[in-house]
Amino acid sequence: MPGIVNTAQAEAWNGYEGWHWAAHDERYDAVNGGFNEVLFEAAGIGERDRVLDIGCGNGQVTRLAAGRAPLGGSTGIDLSAPMLATARVRAEAEGVANVAFEQGDVQVFPFAESAFDVALSRFAVMFFADPVAAFANVHRALRPGGRLAFLCMTELAGTDLGAVFGALAPFLPTPTGADGTGPTSFADPDRVHSVLTDAGFRDVTCTRVEADQVWGSDVPDAAGFIADWGPVKYHLGQVDAGTANEAREALSTALQPFEKPDGVRLRGVAWLVTASALR
Repeated sequence: MPGIVNTAQAEAWNGYEGWHWAAHDERYDAVNGGFNEVLFEAAGIGERDRVLDIGCGNGQVTRLAAGRAPLGGSTGIDLSAPMLATARVRAEAEGVANVAFEQGDVQVFPFAESAFDVALSRFAVMFFADPVAAFANVHRALRPGGRLAFLCMTELAGTDLGAVFGALAPFLPTPTGADGTGPTSFADPDRVHSVLTDAGFRDVTCTRVEADQVWGSDVPDAAGFIADWGPVKYHLGQVDAGTANEAREALSTALQPFEKPDGVRLRGVAWLVTASALR
């Protein structure tokens, strides 16, 4: 794949991680889709807008954005070939014609200057090797006065997901890494503000938002799904069978308080970030 500088993430998302997300797109959308409306409200997509979905994955947000811009359209970009294949299949099945998907690295992708009115992302901006370079490239791709809106993870401490992952701590490393790294690399609003300002954005805001996240139909289903998620599966493979079984039992126990008649629901917490591409 040409033009890739974020090689570690490209390897992950074209390997097991990407294949798992692609094969279980509806389940991952059930986890993250509760945040869709607050994201779209912040993005303020107009019917003629040209929308860029950063790290589009399986493309749910890209397709929904296209529906909000019937006289414009949306483009999703992602490193993952397996997820982009799923995105294209879903778009065709849903009859979404004003949508396109590109495989590439946002840090260096040759977007046309001022090609988009809005850029948005749902939990996909935390993995850039050089976030300032990535957002500077997005800034260049937005028209003057264009809008940026994205969701990113907060710190895990004190959250439902943090409690679940904390139950694994006696047996496995924290699958997402320490707060402020990996998926929580944008957990500090001051860092978000610094990165976006350095990339040329202005009027940066960070608002804490919450939504239910459905992890499975019941505890065994949710525990099995989480155990097969890339980082957890990797760490389970690094310990002996007895320790791995203890970790799985601890995971199931931690999920039990969240089991409801309609599934295992954790209250998700995120930062909703907005900014303007002023010149």
